[in-house]
Amino acid sequence: MKPRTLADWLDYQQRIHVLSVDLGLDRVRTVWQRMGAPALARRVVTVGGTNGKGSTVAFLEAMLTAAGQRAGCYTSPHLIRYNERIRIAGADADDAALIESFERIELVRGEIFLTYFEFGTLAAFDLFARANLDVAVLEVGLGGRLDVVNLIDADAVIITTVDLDHVEWLGPDRDSIGREKAGIARRDRPAIIGELDPPHGLLEALSLCGAHVERAGREFWVQRSVHRWQWRHQDGTSLSLPDPELAAPVQYANAASAIAALHALHIFDPTELERIAAAGMHQPRAPARLQSLGGDPVLIVDVGHNPQAARALADWLDATQGGRVHAVYGALSDKDVGGVMAALGSRITHWHLAGLERDTPRGLPASVLAGVLHQVLPRAAYDIHRDVRHALAAARAGAWHGERILAFGSFFVAAAVLQETTG
Repeated sequence: MKPRTLADWLDYQQRIHVLSVDLGLDRVRTVWQRMGAPALARRVVTVGGTNGKGSTVAFLEAMLTAAGQRAGCYTSPHLIRYNERIRIAGADADDAALIESFERIELVRGEIFLTYFEFGTLAAFDLFARANLDVAVLEVGLGGRLDVVNLIDADAVIITTVDLDHVEWLGPDRDSIGREKAGIARRDRPAIIGELDPPHGLLEALSLCGAHVERAGREFWVQRSVHRWQWRHQDGTSLSLPDPELAAPVQYANAASAIAALHALHIFDPTELERIAAAGMHQPRAPARLQSLGGDPVLIVDVGHNPQAARALADWLDATQGGRVHAVYGALSDKDVGGVMAALGSRITHWHLAGLERDTPRGLPASVLAGVLHQVLPRAAYDIHRDVRHALAAARAGAWHGERILAFGSFFVAAAVLQETTG
């Protein structure tokens, strides 16, 4: 039976390919060529990296919108609704547009099998190409070199950070992973590196491909002061900016990388760039990036799910004032749970461990999380819960006024908390 609703289409996509991840570009390239492979926008920026991609896309979208540019943004995964993945001129794609795009893809794919992610990425390409965009911003799903997004030759790329994640697909160390992520760069085009200590493998691969590399701390800098910060470039450009509204010290690096990409594209003169960058600090749309949901005890939700993200959470906890911290934590089977727990260490007063096995086949039961926690932090206080909803209820019952509840570890955790608290 032909899928009719968006839910029907998404269910169909998850059934027609036996694999959830099938890295490689040949199959998808053929389908895209059958669709005519039109240009997505007048300019394309691709954002890759281990952490910080979503926030960087959000800064780019906010700044481009402030400049009056018509922008399209593709991100994944979604939190609540699939439609969140494709945004055009500040609005999520509606069901009808997605269904029409899926129908166009289905019409031409013929014998070629596509994964759920590949269907969605092609739909983003298709809808962007029809939207008369000034700029398309594409977030890499996994790695870079073999990710579907890499079908598009970007005018500029950002590689936010490189750390250990998805090692079964990308390689066992930062050098290997960095080489994979470098695959999105193109000869003689800007490649922005957002971290201060990138792996040699990334730098080597970028050099071999002939990209024009700009590194944080080398070609551009962040200088912070009270309630302000400066973005400076080696060409003499200097922007004075308000602090970004997105919490966590790492957001300065994400914002700086977004500015560096726009600067490298020469879309705006320095005076105009300062104005739109300042506006972008106040308007990024990045839910579940240290998002405060209020209350007392205050509830914070974050999608951090690997050790590097956990270290950023630890830095934020160290930099902010607050009482004891109660964690609501759930994880998937391919994540370094022990590394995450070790990074946060004694900053967490009590762990409420949530099972995710009912949400996804990759979800870990709370009992498995408890076993890892006991090995990594033998003195840690914890309780186990069958799902996020029960873990959150227990954390709220156990936390006192003036304390904090930090819900993190997976997009599934963030989604469940947002649904529970915001409806």
